[in-house]
Amino acid sequence: MAAHELACFVEALGVDGDAVTRWDLTAGPPTAEALERSDAPLVGGSGQFSVLDGEPFIHQFIDFLADTVVQRQVPTFASCFGFQGLVVAGGGEVVEDKVNAEVGTFDIELTVEGAADPLLGSLAPRFQAQLGHKDRAERLPAGMTHLARSVRSPIQALRVEGTPIFATQFHPELNKEANITRYLRYWDEYGSGDPADDPILQSMQDTPSASALLPRWVAQELLPRLNDAQ
Repeated sequence: MAAHELACFVEALGVDGDAVTRWDLTAGPPTAEALERSDAPLVGGSGQFSVLDGEPFIHQFIDFLADTVVQRQVPTFASCFGFQGLVVAGGGEVVEDKVNAEVGTFDIELTVEGAADPLLGSLAPRFQAQLGHKDRAERLPAGMTHLARSVRSPIQALRVEGTPIFATQFHPELNKEANITRYLRYWDEYGSGDPADDPILQSMQDTPSASALLPRWVAQELLPRLNDAQ
């Protein structure tokens, strides 16, 4: 699934396969040299790990987000696991909530702040996105703006105020087909019975609005800063 997540980011961004390099967080956070060679970190999802886990690499990852990404205002796009990591890194709260787990395609609603955000503001007030999570943000820390919500998960997107650091609980890197692949991979955890009769699979929809966020973030947030740095 790590290779699948990488391929999904590549496809969503519309770039060549070698334009995005995978970094395995279980081996520790990116080094200063790796960041120097890169334009921006992209932090995706994790079907196996939670930011609530006690593994040392999870704590190292959260410290990296707090001390490097947020402190230095490094342009970053994060989804799901990455979104939750940013919440914890800032001093917010993430909780396990299996009862309200979101797996499949769900409606996302912009907050007033989300409608005014330069990245999300061009979307309709309500749009659909791909999701797959059982943990959720319960409370955002100071300095992070609440941009979107869903019925089951009241915090679905954030921006670190005044920075190009943007994160979503939903997966803009996934389209319908990719989320079906992901769901079937974790069938033993989320599914039951015959996949042909599964209501989650039957309810999955295409989500072009959410998929447009990644290339729009590059165009609006990343490229202007790279050009200014030259």
